[in-house]
Amino acid sequence: MARVLSIVLAGGEGKRLMPLTLDRAKPAVPFGGSYRLIDFVLSNLVNAGYTKIAVLTQYKSHSLDRHISQSWRLSSMVGQYVAPVPAQQRRGPRWYQGSADAIYQSMNLINDERPDYIVVFGADHVYRMDASQMVQAHIESGAGVTVAGIRVPRREASAFGVIETAEDGVTIQDFLEKPADPPGLVDSPQETFASMGNYVFTADVLVDALERDAKDQSSRHDMGGDIIPMLVDEGKAAVYDFKRNVVPGSTPRDRDYWRDVGTLDSYHEAHVDLVSVLPVFNLYNDAWPIFSSHHQLPGAKFVSGASVRDSIVCAGSIVSGASVDTTVIGTHGYVADHATVQRSVLLDNVTIGRGAVVRNAIIDKNVVVPDGCLVGVDHEEDRRRGLTVSDGGVTVIGKGQRLG
Repeated sequence: MARVLSIVLAGGEGKRLMPLTLDRAKPAVPFGGSYRLIDFVLSNLVNAGYTKIAVLTQYKSHSLDRHISQSWRLSSMVGQYVAPVPAQQRRGPRWYQGSADAIYQSMNLINDERPDYIVVFGADHVYRMDASQMVQAHIESGAGVTVAGIRVPRREASAFGVIETAEDGVTIQDFLEKPADPPGLVDSPQETFASMGNYVFTADVLVDALERDAKDQSSRHDMGGDIIPMLVDEGKAAVYDFKRNVVPGSTPRDRDYWRDVGTLDSYHEAHVDLVSVLPVFNLYNDAWPIFSSHHQLPGAKFVSGASVRDSIVCAGSIVSGASVDTTVIGTHGYVADHATVQRSVLLDNVTIGRGAVVRNAIIDKNVVVPDGCLVGVDHEEDRRRGLTVSDGGVTVIGKGQRLG
C-alpha cells in the first residue's frame, strides 16, 4: 500500500469570524453544538483510513491544541496519531509566512514519515469526503498535484479561487483568483470548479516545489496562491471533481455538501442547514460519523410546556417554558420561561433569561442574556450596546460578553 501522510493546515486567524475568533483559532470555533470545525476534516481523514495526521497550528492555538490532545487519541501501538504541530522556527527566527511556508518549516514531518503521497487539507470547512477516493484518482492520473474542485454556478464563482481545465476536463490549465468571468466546465458550461482548498501531492513533487518557493523572495508562500499555480504552469496539476466522491450513508440532498464558514453569515447559515426535518447537511450519518469528545452530562430536558421546533439541543441543556425554533443550542445551556429564541446559534453555557427574545443571533460561550432583554430585534440598539451585527443582519455576542 502507498504510504500517505496527512497535513492539516490549521493556522488560520479567521478575522471575518470576529468576535468568535477573538480568543481562539478559526479551526477551534465550535460548530453544530457538539463539535469544533477541525473535527470535520479530521473525521474525514480517519474515516478514510488515514491515521498519520499532523495539524499545523499558529494563531491563538491553545484551545485547538487542547482539543486535539484530549479528543483525538488514536492508537500509538500501531503508529497512528493526530499531532498538533506549533510553529517552531525551524528555518530561522520567523513564524509561518503562509500556508506553503508552514509545510516548508515542518519538513521534518515529511522526512520522518517518508510518504509516497501527502494529503494537504484545510481545517475550517464543513463537509464529508472520502479522501482515499481522491488519492486513488491522483495516483491513476499521474499528476504531481490534484486539487479538489466543487461545481458551483458560474454566476457565483467569482467569489472563489477558480479552476480552468483543458479539454480533457481533468488537467488544470489555469488557476484563477476570483475572476470576473469564470470559465465554464467542459461537460457543463454554466458551472465552474471552485477550489475546495484540499490537495493531494506526490511527495517528491511537493518537496521540490516548496524548496523552490522558499527561494523566491517575491512569493507569498501560499499553497493556493503560489504552489498550485507553479505546478499548473508546469503541467503537473489535475482536478478532482468532488461530485465523484461517494461517502457511505450520504443522501442525494447532502452528498456533495461543502460549506466555507469563513464569515459570520455563512457560519449562521450552515447551522440553519443542520436543523430541518431533511437537513441539507446530515449530522446523523452513522456510516461516516463526525468524531469529537463529548461532555459527561445528562440529556437535554424540556419542561413547563417548552416548545422546541426544528432545533438541535445538546446534552446538559434545559428549555423551561420557552419557545425555541430553528436553533442550535450547545451543552449546558438554559432557556428560561417565556423566552423566545429563533434562528440562532447558542454555544456552551449560554443562559437566556425569562421573557428575553433572541432572533438571528450567534451567542458565544458563557453569556447571560438578562430577563426581558432583546437581541437581534433592533440592530441599532445592538450596536449601541457594543454587539457585532453582520452584513446579513446576524447579531453576535462574544465569549463572556456582558449585556447591560
